[in-house]
Amino acid sequence: MIDRLTREYGHGTNSPDPASLALRVFLDDERATPEGWVRVYWPNEAIDLLETNAVAEISLDHDLGNDQRGTGYDVVLWIEEAVALHGFKPPKVDVHSANSSARQKMEAGIQAIEQRVSGSKGKP
Repeated sequence: MIDRLTREYGHGTNSPDPASLALRVFLDDERATPEGWVRVYWPNEAIDLLETNAVAEISLDHDLGNDQRGTGYDVVLWIEEAVALHGFKPPKVDVHSANSSARQKMEAGIQAIEQRVSGSKGKP
């Protein structure tokens, strides 16, 4: 997927480093993709992009039509683990899910991520 994005957003024959793309990623199975955002349908696709460090912002739905393939909360958990164990610098994370209980759970995870990141600033 990142190869496709590099081709689409790259300029000329010298495609940019994926980390310089500053992608805005929209994880959802039904809603229209906002202009300027890259659409993904499954958590693994969002995580693949997050692993490139090219994501500046990500907006997550929870219910994606097949819980066996994952939910938006799985992405929050991945970010939280990557921050805690690998020093990952998370993008801005938003939730656009209509599922109110899942939204609360996801927002609590995002708050934990933000607290961990702000608590680690200044540490060697």
